[in-house]
Amino acid sequence: MAQTTAPAPAGYRRGDAGYRRITLSLFAAGMTTFVAMYAAQAVLPALSDAFDVSPAGSALAVSATTGMLALAIIPASALSERFGRTRVMVTSALLTAAVGIVLPWVGSFGLLVALRGVQGIALAGVPATAMAYLAEEVHAQDLGAAMGRYIAGTTVGGLAGRVVASLTLDLSTWRWALEVAALVSLAFTLVFVRFAPPSVYFRPQPIGVRRTARAVAGHLRNPRLLALFGTAFLLMGGFVSIYNLLGYRLLARPFSLSQTVVGLVFLMYLSGTVSSAAAGRLSDRFGRAAVLLTSEVVALIGLLLTWVTALPLVLIGVLLFTAGFFAAHAVASGWVSRIAHDHRAEASSLYLFAYYAGSSVLGAAAGLAYSAYGWSGAVAYIGVIFLLALTVVGWLRHGVREPA
Repeated sequence: MAQTTAPAPAGYRRGDAGYRRITLSLFAAGMTTFVAMYAAQAVLPALSDAFDVSPAGSALAVSATTGMLALAIIPASALSERFGRTRVMVTSALLTAAVGIVLPWVGSFGLLVALRGVQGIALAGVPATAMAYLAEEVHAQDLGAAMGRYIAGTTVGGLAGRVVASLTLDLSTWRWALEVAALVSLAFTLVFVRFAPPSVYFRPQPIGVRRTARAVAGHLRNPRLLALFGTAFLLMGGFVSIYNLLGYRLLARPFSLSQTVVGLVFLMYLSGTVSSAAAGRLSDRFGRAAVLLTSEVVALIGLLLTWVTALPLVLIGVLLFTAGFFAAHAVASGWVSRIAHDHRAEASSLYLFAYYAGSSVLGAAAGLAYSAYGWSGAVAYIGVIFLLALTVVGWLRHGVREPA
């Protein structure tokens, strides 16, 4: 009679069947989350034309989702403490897919933005819980690599959502572009539901406003966690700003690219897939602060290259920027889970609250910089954001000693 091999007491190790299942399922979870979240980014210029709104107004189709996700992420993490990681993630993913299928057929831009906000609330359960789930079920020595694979799933999801929507947009309308992306998101949701292993080390905790508030307050008193939350806010704000505005720039002169070609530019996300997985492994070996600093410098160099008007250099810049951002995100998110030994779901949720708040607030403001000063204004705006992020990681590296 076949026996089921239980994971080692300290969690799944690389090479275990359970490790392969959990990383595959979380890769799919990252895919479904980011396909749903950022497919709208590929159709922002089409939304501007269809509803006669500015780039800053059109960006609300993205900012509404990330903003509401940020507000819902801490309550979602608290629910996962009571009802279990996998149950919350499965419910969240299925609700997200359902909203995504209905959303493209609304009749006004205001209703579209409202439903994108609802989708953000539904989405919250996956990112709020995924990092805590990995931290509980994977051995600490392999957590960086596992977290890197999850972040890799988010990069491929962001790529798939944008490319699928862009290619469909060239053949049909923005409505069908979003509908096809929603069906892709549903497919990855089903993969996640099928392969996610049940929690072995999770223990239900009573939930309540006071308990959650105490857990959150405890994390906010940790200066290293605060620095990582600030890093998430800045990096994601800068990153989403680039991709919100990139389509406007490449469709206009001097490039005048087609929608299909602009969609293919989102293949740059693949650089993030590679860099996030590599950064997770390198941080386990060389230290998180060094890898985080290097990743941010690479992203800033890439940003500066996009300032020129030579298309090959612009594309190289986007490639470096994307790779650097996702490497930094993989390191910072994994670092949070290593620092927070108690109430990990709340710690991960605070990180992601800052992450998506940066996307919503700083991403929306980037549209104003672009409308006023063009691409040069956008690059200057994002450059200041990344210089602030470098300052934070410099303090992390030299001001606070990382424990062994």
